[in-house]
Parts: sequence; structure tokens; C-alpha cells
Amino acid sequence: MGTGMKRVWLAAFVSTVLVVIVLVAGDAIVREREYQALIARGEAALSSGQTYQAIEAFSGAIALRDSSMIAYLKRGEAYRQRGESSSALRDLRVAARLAPSAVRTAELLGDVNYGLERYERAVEDYRAFVALDERSPRVQYKLALALFRNGEAASAIAPLRTAITLDGRLAEAHYVLGLCLKDTRRSKEASDAFSDAVRLSPAFVAAREELAAIFIAQGRTRQAIEQLEAIAALEPGRPERQTAVALAYAGSGQTSTAVTVLGRAAERYPDDTGVFVALGRVWLEAAEPKRDRMAISKALEALEPIARRPGAGSEALALFGRAQLLAGDAARAEATLWQASLSVPIRLESLLWHADAAERLGRLNVARESLRRWTVLAPDAHANRPPVFERIGDLAARLGDPSAALRAFEQAALGPTPSARMWAKLASAQLSRGDAAAARVSIERGLGFFPRDSGLAALQRRLR
Repeated sequence: MGTGMKRVWLAAFVSTVLVVIVLVAGDAIVREREYQALIARGEAALSSGQTYQAIEAFSGAIALRDSSMIAYLKRGEAYRQRGESSSALRDLRVAARLAPSAVRTAELLGDVNYGLERYERAVEDYRAFVALDERSPRVQYKLALALFRNGEAASAIAPLRTAITLDGRLAEAHYVLGLCLKDTRRSKEASDAFSDAVRLSPAFVAAREELAAIFIAQGRTRQAIEQLEAIAALEPGRPERQTAVALAYAGSGQTSTAVTVLGRAAERYPDDTGVFVALGRVWLEAAEPKRDRMAISKALEALEPIARRPGAGSEALALFGRAQLLAGDAARAEATLWQASLSVPIRLESLLWHADAAERLGRLNVARESLRRWTVLAPDAHANRPPVFERIGDLAARLGDPSAALRAFEQAALGPTPSARMWAKLASAQLSRGDAAAARVSIERGLGFFPRDSGLAALQRRLR
């Protein structure tokens, strides 16, 4: 082949290569433009809430470039907005693998896991974000919230304080800080945190509820009522808010004010049973100390129409039965309170009141069974457990069941401050079973608390 021919072939080859390069470059440019257009289209759809269209666009972008972190991230966010958590997690994990230092991916992973109540995993994700950027008050708050939901209230306090330092206007952060401090039994600091939340957001009802609960526990009734009245003003359409205010007034001894509040609520909500049940409770509590006949009559008047309805609630039945008992109608009271004790959810007080009525009618076995049911259902730390067991022991003794009486008195003596009478009852029950050694121990323990008690001294002399 001559030199001229070689030159011709070389020129042809170079031309072909150039054409291929131009074609490839042109295709790459087209693909890049299409990719960018799909990303833009997906972001526009996502911002307008069109998640299906967003997913379609981002999927097209991934088909063009399967190494695109932003496409996986955005599609994962779209899946999260649609509530498709498993698909969201899949895409977000790919995005995290493609760009491990992307903080937005870590935050979204935390959000998805939090929504799935996988709080421990959410904590890990938010901590990954904080490790890369600790200056985000939003994510510090999310981290704390996930810790709190995971049962780690004490650990949540530090990120909450950080979030508040970074942005003191986050009312939610102050509120959750209050919850954490409350859980760790730091009520004064919790009160301050809830107060800050209310100061920043006066319509923050949950924070006001927590404040009211703390004030009631501390005996600060006036401050509690202020919070409850503010909540009632914020939610005027909820009658239970008015009843909460009234019951707080009643708890502070202001019965007339409580009745006035409930009377207004009854006029506004004549069909709301809760208002009339609360009114009955207020009158009943006013009647209890001196068996005030007028207050008992008012309680019956408020409660009877509610308690007579089919499907009446356990609280209405229990209160009505108690009012009947105070009015001297033990037979009807026992029937009403028995019905209350079978209602769900059961009111524990109905079992005690039923036992009162049954005992007054001489139905000692029935009374003992209601008290026994109470001991099964009541929390172990309930303050009434020792006196209820003592009462069971008394009934067992009257029924001629010394073994049951002894078991009950032994339970009663486990209370924090057994009385001298309780120690004497226990020792007597032990003696009746022939256990003089145990009786001697009980007497000595009782005399250690009550050295001058004549009943215990008489038992001691009897043993000698």
C-alpha cells in the first residue's frame, strides 16, 4: 500500500474516532440533561406533596445514574411521606452507603425508625447526625425525644439542654425536658421547664396540664386552678375541662365555687354525663364528713338520672351507690354498688363501698369477697392495703375462720406504720393458732413502737 493510500486510511480512521467521540459525548450530555431534569421534576413534585410523581421522577434518575446519592435520598424521603417505611429505609440506606457523611440521610433514617417506634435505632441515627453536626437544635431535640421514648429519660436531658441553648424558642424542647425531669423526680426543675414552655407557647395545653398536676401534688391549689382555667379557656368546646376546674375547686374546699362552675357547664352541655357525675362527686365529698343530709340529697339528684340509664358507667354507679348508703338505704346501695363492681373499667372504690353496704346488711362473706377482690386489683403500693387487710381479718374472725384472719393480719402488719391495735390483733390470732413464739415476737415489736399500750401489755402478761 502506497504512502498516499495509508494517509487516506489514517484520515478515515481519525474521522471515525472523532465521530464516535462526538456521538458518545453528545449522548452523555443528553443523559446528564435528562438526569438533571428528572431530579428537578422530582423535587418540584415532592415539595408540592405529589409523592407518586416524585418517586417516578427519582426512579428515572436512578435508572440513568445508579450511583446518585441525591436520587436515592429524595426517593427515600418521598416513600417516607407516603408512609411506605420499608421502601424508605431501603433507599436511605443506599444513600448512606454512597455518602456516609451526609447528615440529611442520617436524620431521615432516624425519622423513619422513630415513626416505626424503633427508638433505639432512631437514637443511633440521630447520634450519627450529631457526630457530624452538633449545632442543629432540631436534631438534638429529635435525639432527646427518641431517648425519652426508649425509656432513657436521664440521658435525654443533655441533648435537650443543648437544643435549648442553640434555640431557646423551642417550646417543645422545654416541654420534653420537663417530662424527663419529672421522670427523674426533679419536680422543681420540671415545673420550671413546663413554665418556660407555657411562656413561649401560651396555648401549649399539654405543658399546662403537667404544670397543673405538679401544683396539685405540691398542694399549690391556686396555681393549679389558674392552669386548669387557662386550659378550659383554650378549649371551650370540651366540658371535661370545666369539670377539671370544678374538681380542683372542690379539692381545695371551695364547694360552692365548684358547684357554680359545674352548674354553668350543665346548662351549656345538658347531655354530658361527665358534668353531672362530677357534680354528684362534689356534693358527695361535701356530705361525707358530717353526713350532711342536704348535700346527700343534692348528690342523689345529680347522679340518679345518669345511674339509671342503660349502660351507666362504673363511676356514676359507684357514686350513686355511695350516696344511697349515706342516705341510709343499704339494700339499694348494695345492689347498685354490686353492679358498679361488675362494670369495666372497675372503680376500686366501688368494691370498698360495696363491702360497707354488705357488712351493714350482715352479709359478711359478701363483704369479705369484695375486699379480697380489691386486694387483687389494687397496686401493691396502695396506701389502703394494710387497713383493707385488717378489715378482712376482722371479718374472717367474725366468721369463725381463724386461719384466714391470721393470714390477713400478717399482710396488714406489713404496712409502714401498723397501729398498736393491729399488733394486738396479730398476736391474738397467732395465740389462737397455738403459736406463742410468734405472738411474743409480734407483741415485742408492737411495744417497741407503743411501749405504753395497755392492750399489748395485757397480752404480754397473758403470755407470761
